[in-house]
Amino acid sequence: MQSRNKILDDLSQLMTNAMGVAQGAKTEAETAMKGLMDRWLADRDFVTREEFDAVRTMAVKAREENAALEARIAALEAASTGKPTA
Repeated sequence: MQSRNKILDDLSQLMTNAMGVAQGAKTEAETAMKGLMDRWLADRDFVTREEFDAVRTMAVKAREENAALEARIAALEAASTGKPTA
């Protein structure tokens, strides 16, 4: 019985060590993949969220200014021709 327990103990230890190695390999693979993705994304010219929001704000402001200018031009044209504005 003693030798069987020794075999089971050795087998149990072997499985525990194998799980530790597998866990280490998983962590290493995740780290390598994250590094690869970070490098790939850094090589692309993606904008940050802050840059996107700043440009979006500028575009909204430009649209509002264009609408105001269109209304002003329409009013000036109407005044010069004597027609009421729409």
